[in-house]
Amino acid sequence: MTQIGKAVALVTGGAAGIGLLTAQRLAAAGAARVVLWDIDAAALDRAVAGLRAQGHAADGIVLDLSQPAAIAAAVAATEALGAAPDILVNNAGIVVGKPFAGHSEADIRRTMDINATAPMLLTRAFLPGMIARGRGHVVNIASAAGMLSNPNMAVYAASKWAMIGWSDSLRLEMEMGRTGVRVTTVCPTYIDTGMFQGARLRLIPLLKPERVADAIVRAIRRDRIFLRLPAIVNTLPFLKGLMPVRVFDAVGARLFGVYSSMDKFRGRE
Repeated sequence: MTQIGKAVALVTGGAAGIGLLTAQRLAAAGAARVVLWDIDAAALDRAVAGLRAQGHAADGIVLDLSQPAAIAAAVAATEALGAAPDILVNNAGIVVGKPFAGHSEADIRRTMDINATAPMLLTRAFLPGMIARGRGHVVNIASAAGMLSNPNMAVYAASKWAMIGWSDSLRLEMEMGRTGVRVTTVCPTYIDTGMFQGARLRLIPLLKPERVADAIVRAIRRDRIFLRLPAIVNTLPFLKGLMPVRVFDAVGARLFGVYSSMDKFRGRE
């Protein structure tokens, strides 16, 4: 089991939403220090101030995760604070909700850079320290969209497929090397934080962000390999393997409305 007490936790996209809620819960669970990374300076200041007001040690670093040089600078700044993480939560992400033909090159590159490349670069930077200490936990917030295709979010889905494949490969390397470093991959459906404003599924309500954050912290404690939310998402690998593609398409499109779930997507205001 991963011990949260006295650990240093770093959360990307930590100024709001799932990132902030998870950071707050890690701090409440006894983390010695919480470091938040985010692009929104004003929101980051509020988040850090709120944690400090509750008596928690917290720091914030502003950066754009699409820029490798900014990641390297933030890693150096975090280490200068003496806050190399024991728990790293790769949470930051963006979505462009429109047909693939409407994506610009900038849309594609920025989505892949933030959602897939940045977690790899960040983890690579802090992983040697975790291995040297013989402990650590990397939590990668992927998506159920990384487990099945979905119209109007092709690049987002691609970035999350990449995240899942990399994350579980990393887990295997850490386990086979007996490093003491754990890896958890989180695959939720739509969460009611505003990021997917307007998106809807049939029969499956939007996930409540507080419950997702609680589940993430439990998964860290229990060294869960995969956390799929809601529980029905656990059936996806089985159903995809069992059903012919056209039958699975029909189930996704008609029964659960997955393939039309982004039709009224607006995103965060």
